[in-house]
Amino acid sequence: MGLSKTERKLRIRRRIRKVSLGTEARPRLSVFRSNKEIYAQLIDDNKGVTLAAASSRDKDVDSKGTKSEIATNVGKAIAEKALKLGVEAVAFDRGGNLYHGRVKSLAEGAREAGLKF
Repeated sequence: MGLSKTERKLRIRRRIRKVSLGTEARPRLSVFRSNKEIYAQLIDDNKGVTLAAASSRDKDVDSKGTKSEIATNVGKAIAEKALKLGVEAVAFDRGGNLYHGRVKSLAEGAREAGLKF
């Protein structure tokens, strides 16, 4: 019998984390997607520190529209915070999710706001 959905996602997450490592100059943009919300963090894995975070629950993020539109706004918000910190390039960590839908919208929003990955 095959893997369950959660086991498959954990296996993919571990495989992604082996390759993408966040540094101070190029932090890891980690995405977590729940059924209702979406969260993004900039992480420096060398120090084990979260540099910035944004989510659809934040007051400064516009939470009107579809989930994909909200994800785009979260991407723009995390990109603005990153640029304030002087970070222009990030390593994208989709967190075991497929790169489509809300995860893709968040990435495109971050790219529109000036992040490179």
